[in-house]
Amino acid sequence: MKKLIYLIGFAFILILNQANAQEVSYFGEKITEAGAIAASKLSEKMKDKKTMEAKVTGTIVEVCKKKGCWMTIDIGNDQKMRVTFKDYAFFVPKDASGQKVVIEGIAQKEVTDIATLKHYAEDAGKPKEEIEKINKPKEEITFEAKGVIIKKK
Repeated sequence: MKKLIYLIGFAFILILNQANAQEVSYFGEKITEAGAIAASKLSEKMKDKKTMEAKVTGTIVEVCKKKGCWMTIDIGNDQKMRVTFKDYAFFVPKDASGQKVVIEGIAQKEVTDIATLKHYAEDAGKPKEEIEKINKPKEEITFEAKGVIIKKK
């Protein structure tokens, strides 16, 4: 009888662990989470630097609907950071919005021109009216990731 109770308890623990487990997917170079900073802290860490190597963690806001060839990450203050992938060598799942992510690569401050902003809006499936309203370049932090970890729960 004791063996049966232990067996049932052990099975229950296994079921709970499985239910709480996160599915983790890797894209590009295999990276780890160690040393990652919150996406909301990136601007502060960069200060006056134009580029910086970084490992960042955050939440995916949007993914390119055509191929998964870029994504945006919430960096706080109603801002998003566009993430592209080194050498266009890998893509992420198009349904990854809302999932936690760790990225490693190069952050850079740049000005994105109007044509590129419109292209990104088209890739994101934005309505034509919204795309036509894009009429000025945007100063922003962008990121070229060499490796990505997506945590799905």
